[in-house]
Amino acid sequence: MAGMRLNRYLAACGLGSRRHCEELIAAGRVRVNGQAAHFGMRVGDDDSVQVDDAPVTPPTPRVVWMLHKPRGVVCTADDPQGRPTVLDLAREHGVRERLFPVGRLDLDTTGLLLLTNDGDLSHRLTHPSMGVEKEYEATVASRPSDPTLQRLRRGVTLEDGPSAPCDATCESQGARHVVRLVLHEGRKRQVRRMLAAVGHPVIALHRTRVGRVRLGDLEPGSLRRLEAEESRALIDSCGASGDTG
Repeated sequence: MAGMRLNRYLAACGLGSRRHCEELIAAGRVRVNGQAAHFGMRVGDDDSVQVDDAPVTPPTPRVVWMLHKPRGVVCTADDPQGRPTVLDLAREHGVRERLFPVGRLDLDTTGLLLLTNDGDLSHRLTHPSMGVEKEYEATVASRPSDPTLQRLRRGVTLEDGPSAPCDATCESQGARHVVRLVLHEGRKRQVRRMLAAVGHPVIALHRTRVGRVRLGDLEPGSLRRLEAEESRALIDSCGASGDTG
């Protein structure tokens, strides 16, 4: 840990994303060896770090869990409306580590959600500059034409700018039409907005893959810890470092 930047150190200690940890530093809530912390500081094993006058527990081994998020569950640590959260599901399955979700899925979106105790890994997996692939299956009412799929592949204009090029295919079985999208960015409600923009609003949305990690046959509401090979593949996909426990 010697020489690690303070915001990364705090994230590795499970205090949230690097951006959130930077906000803690900016707010004057972090002290190192009794002195107010500042941006750019580096800390090691021999340094004393406090947040809100409480000692920060040194980093624990990185862990990553895979959750099959069901419909109606929110991706927050605590919901003021009292709805079930993804962390409630983790606790119900006996997970005792302090985890937080990697990105978010909408309330009605199902599928693969990663949970980790490593804020730096979470930051890398969600930051657009890393280009980590996320694969979705969107059920729509009618089959998009080939020109429409080409529009999706090139990028469509949204209110916050054009979407990046992506992979887009459609599979139809009878009256069921599923558009498969592979994105390299992760804007809010992006899949739903992209398909609405081309005249095919989403009926149901399901995420099947993040990087090289696939949901597979994990049952809705269930979770499991990633295998060592899966963890290595996930870390490689975003250029993170260190071991995953």
